[in-house]
Amino acid sequence: MKTEIEVKFIAVDIDDIRQRLKKLGAECEQPMRLMRRVLIEQPDHEANHSFIRIRDQGDKITLTFKRRAKRSPDKIDDTKEIEVEVGSFEDTVELFKEAGWPHKTYQENRRETWMLDGAEVVIDEWPWLSPQIEIEAEDEATVRAAAAKLGFDWNDAFYGHIDDVYETEYTFAPGFRGIIVLPEVRFEDPVPEQMTPKE
Repeated sequence: MKTEIEVKFIAVDIDDIRQRLKKLGAECEQPMRLMRRVLIEQPDHEANHSFIRIRDQGDKITLTFKRRAKRSPDKIDDTKEIEVEVGSFEDTVELFKEAGWPHKTYQENRRETWMLDGAEVVIDEWPWLSPQIEIEAEDEATVRAAAAKLGFDWNDAFYGHIDDVYETEYTFAPGFRGIIVLPEVRFEDPVPEQMTPKE
């Protein structure tokens, strides 16, 4: 399995990040677009901090298996993944359903992709959440260099799953694991009752 070398910086200003990227000569590979995904999580997946994701990225459809060292990674290389491209989002979702593995959640987000000196920098928007960026590259040195060029303090780096990001802005109701247990996560939906905004 491939090691994912990725870090997040959360609660960012999108216009500010775009200006920083432009000043550094970064190239926008894909403008902001809607992405949709489903996550499949069987009991053994949950126990091993793993899941299967089918994602429509706008320009391609990917099928990914991810495994984390634990629920909330605290290192840049705690996540392993295997990813392949598939031909159809709907057909792949249906294939897993017919095989007995229906998806647990459907989720939307918006994403803009930039390249900066060998690092992929994505600006992410999720329902009910402040924007964030992810920086990913083949090695940690490249990720750290991109973060530094963009003016980020490495001490502010965030490594967790998207549900961990939601927990920085919301208090979860007892027993609520996060958006992975919501049947649908869409921009037009109201904030779920299991999530209370923090003051």
